[in-house]
Amino acid sequence: MDLTVKLQVFEGPLDLLLHLLEKNKVNIYDIPIVEITNQYMDYINEMQRQDLNVVSEFLVMAATLLDIKSRMLLPKEETEEEEEDPRAELVQKLLEYKMYKCMSYELKDRQVDAEKVLFKMPTIPEEVRKYEEPVDLQELMSDVTLKKLNAIFRSIMRKQEDKIDPIRSRFGKIEKEEVSLEERMSYLEEYALNHRQFSFRGLLEAQSSKMEVIVTFLSVLELMKTGKIHILQEHIFDDIMIYSNQENSQVPA
Repeated sequence: MDLTVKLQVFEGPLDLLLHLLEKNKVNIYDIPIVEITNQYMDYINEMQRQDLNVVSEFLVMAATLLDIKSRMLLPKEETEEEEEDPRAELVQKLLEYKMYKCMSYELKDRQVDAEKVLFKMPTIPEEVRKYEEPVDLQELMSDVTLKKLNAIFRSIMRKQEDKIDPIRSRFGKIEKEEVSLEERMSYLEEYALNHRQFSFRGLLEAQSSKMEVIVTFLSVLELMKTGKIHILQEHIFDDIMIYSNQENSQVPA
């Protein structure tokens, strides 16, 4: 009786090996390599008419099985150390393949279950959606007195006061001061041309905010770098004097 095997039944040589192990009901950790190899070769012989590019993967596994079979049939050398089981690497690959195959079945089941989940947009009639339960104001206000209203009002006011931060509430309004470096450089360049020399300390003390001090200091550095001004300090801790390197004729009109 001829055995007909459809190639698409098995996804690869490991899939075929797992099929043979389950068919023979053998322990994956103790593969009867001779019997399994013979059955595997029978399948290979029936697949010769299939695409050679696909069959080649199964032939590589057949060669591996024959190699393991030959090593197990050869007499073992008497050595002090126990030799490694030739089937160990194959068993590891089969275990990994079986694990991934089980995971693929689990993912497929989840996909099938997900396809059964349907979403339906709410279709509430307009009159139902706008319906509001009527309120009897007389019944609602029947036990309300001025004393209760006063207690509710005081309770609400206390909650509002608790929300106020006792520290941050004293802060004034913080406004961002826009100070342009280019504008400050133009101002200092013209100021230096008109005054020829002036105090660096006095220049910074004339600024009205910390941001203006920083931008003014950067402007002095930029004008020094371009050679339009220079500074001089005769002694340590003395005031720094700023001098213009330009002539009054260069003042823009």
